[in-house]
Amino acid sequence: MEPSRPEGRDGLAVSPRRLGAWRLGLCRWLERAAAAIGGRRYYRRKHLGADVHQRRERVELRELPDDLVGFRIAHLSDLHAGPFLGAGDLAAVVEVVNAGRPDLVVLTGDFITHHWSEALEILPDLARLATRHGCLAVFGNHDYRDRAEGRIAAAYRERGIRFLRNESERLRVGAAVLAVVGLEDLEEARAVDLASALAEVEPGDVPIFLCHNPAGAVELSRGRSTLVLSGHTHGHQINLPIARGMGPPHPGDRVELDASTLIVSRGLGVVCVPLRVAAPAEVVWIELARPEERRRAG
Repeated sequence: MEPSRPEGRDGLAVSPRRLGAWRLGLCRWLERAAAAIGGRRYYRRKHLGADVHQRRERVELRELPDDLVGFRIAHLSDLHAGPFLGAGDLAAVVEVVNAGRPDLVVLTGDFITHHWSEALEILPDLARLATRHGCLAVFGNHDYRDRAEGRIAAAYRERGIRFLRNESERLRVGAAVLAVVGLEDLEEARAVDLASALAEVEPGDVPIFLCHNPAGAVELSRGRSTLVLSGHTHGHQINLPIARGMGPPHPGDRVELDASTLIVSRGLGVVCVPLRVAAPAEVVWIELARPEERRRAG
């Protein structure tokens, strides 16, 4: 039997990725063993301190209005609250983000590992994110466990974090408008609807897209000068030849798509084991710019 697909349009939805029973069983065994010997404490100390990796990307968009030149976005992804990340573990990361004074913070999915309530454990930390234009989020494939994503969205909205579920948020920045368009997950959502997500975007707005799975980036960028922010792949997490095939396909940390750019975060959390090799946990900083500015600087 073919795996079920979310109802989608515009060629965005993809078949869910299913692991065999032996791989799932091995992963759960490794997870329990690592948690029992202090894996969470190790991961926090090793990867989530004040020295968390900060990756900086300059993204050029055609016809970017003056008021959006230099606009700074902090991009966080794949938190995976659960065995190796819980209450208080993101405190240092939040301080790093706040010190950078972002104009906007975006969260591109996978807040949980196994159960929807895990998202509530990290909410007090995330609610302390300080930003000029708010904090916006989309769901990842893990977040639909128990089909309780609505409970996550409601709890987060009470603390100032809005999930974009096939919808957009128009942010006025001076005389310009940045339209942040968020899609449900391409694998696990009941519906992926790009038309609905774009319904509130007006002519003259500058659209950027939040889409947990980078597989949708080509379609989202078609005919647009835009930015697509994704996660999902963990940058392979354990970036070694044999281990790479264990996770979802990773297109690269930055992919240029004609006039658009895809930025894929390696994420902050982990699954299966509290290890990262050549794929650091990271905060990604994006600065918007116009193409002509680089030529003048050169």
